[in-house]
Amino acid sequence: MSYYEHIFFDYDFNDTGSGSGSGDLGGDLEEPCDVEHVMTANIQQVFLPVVYALIFTLGITGNGLVVIVLGCQRRSKCSLTDRYRLHLSAADLLFVLALPFWAVDSALADWRFGAATCVGVHVIYTVNLYGSVLILAFISLDRYLAVVRATDTNTGGLRQLLAHRLVYVGAWLPAGLLAVPDLIFARTQEGGEGATLCQRFYPEDNAPLWVAVFHLQLVLVGLVIPGLVLLVCYCVIVTRLTRGPLGGQRQKRRAVRTTIALVLCFFVCWLPYGVGISVDALLRLEVLPRGCSLEAVLGVWLGVAEPMAFAHCCLNPLLYAFLGAGFKSSARRALTLSRASSLKILPRRRPGASTTTESESSSLHSS
Repeated sequence: MSYYEHIFFDYDFNDTGSGSGSGDLGGDLEEPCDVEHVMTANIQQVFLPVVYALIFTLGITGNGLVVIVLGCQRRSKCSLTDRYRLHLSAADLLFVLALPFWAVDSALADWRFGAATCVGVHVIYTVNLYGSVLILAFISLDRYLAVVRATDTNTGGLRQLLAHRLVYVGAWLPAGLLAVPDLIFARTQEGGEGATLCQRFYPEDNAPLWVAVFHLQLVLVGLVIPGLVLLVCYCVIVTRLTRGPLGGQRQKRRAVRTTIALVLCFFVCWLPYGVGISVDALLRLEVLPRGCSLEAVLGVWLGVAEPMAFAHCCLNPLLYAFLGAGFKSSARRALTLSRASSLKILPRRRPGASTTTESESSSLHSS
């Protein structure tokens, strides 16, 4: 099951043995609501495995292609935008590698991959989930500087600093630090009916508080901070494009549409999940009144909203790479180079074959 699956129901039931759930485990209630069937039959064991498998397939294909294409580029031809694309695709690629484990766990209601794999999958998941959304914030900052501050004398140096240095300090380092709790709390444990659980296990005396804190952390770092950066930067960019003399109207309209699509896709994917785990955190802290009907609705909400959030890693290659003219030319160049390399290793059937291939490859490298 996914990382935050059953984040609400984990402490609503006296025993979560019917599903391994990798969400956070909390304490027991005196009168648990009988809503477990809502998730187990329809969403947990059927919907989630299918959706995770689909996200995994699309994510591996799209992000893998971006990594291959950009990896084939010469270092001198790698632009700042390409660097961010490579960071983003690498994070998304590693993120989706955790999904097959959650899919099998959800379908079988049992963790069968061992304790070390449990911890490793949690760490990979957390690092690349946070890394991906924080890199999106860096991309929006870079585009803001490139469009709005293009004429400033120090813009070029600042963009270089962001792409070459600060992206590690501002995205990858926080993502790594946020995975430390996985090393401390994530482990396997026997559940009901002989099933093995793989999730974070907190101290029982204050488990609801631990869970609420980490849920609010996810909302703050994974949604609010990058979301605000995206929203502010792209709103300023749209204003600049619609008012400033930056080329033809056709190019402006296309840039505005693309910018709006970036913002909408981010919030459509992540906002429902953020709302769901925020409500869950407030319920755990007893800020909101609890009720069985609310628990049932929230369980279904999270079961659908979580895959929506994860699906954003499939859209990133389309939004940030495939639509760009620069990436398309890089892809064509990588494909041609790959074909040229294949021709080189074919058996020589006539004297002129090798000369033709070498000439083609040289001209491609110089173009």
